[in-house]
Amino acid sequence: MPLAKLGVVVLDCPDPLALAGFYAAVLGGTPKDDGDGWVDLEGHDGTPLAFQKAPGHVPPQWPSADRSQQFHLDLTVEAAEMDAVEREVLALGATALEASDRSRSFRVYADPAGHPFCLCAC
Repeated sequence: MPLAKLGVVVLDCPDPLALAGFYAAVLGGTPKDDGDGWVDLEGHDGTPLAFQKAPGHVPPQWPSADRSQQFHLDLTVEAAEMDAVEREVLALGATALEASDRSRSFRVYADPAGHPFCLCAC
């Protein structure tokens, strides 16, 4: 019997509303700001996401042993849509970290606050 269940994935960041807006554009949903440094992304399919203000936030670096990614999000897309989705996330402010090998089923990016995520046709 499990002791608990996953409630929400929370990303620390310098600007929770801005980062929630990025993920709303990628995943759908609407940011809901509690006014106290916490923003929930509501109304999208999938695991609940929230964003928490973290003064002094230092983004992970990928790949890096001394500032490791710590975790990342895998965002599933249709293989035929990978290039189009890539263009959209880059236009929204993502940065390509490892996306040059077009033969792989995934590409690695960083969101505007530096958190790694993958677009996966897995």
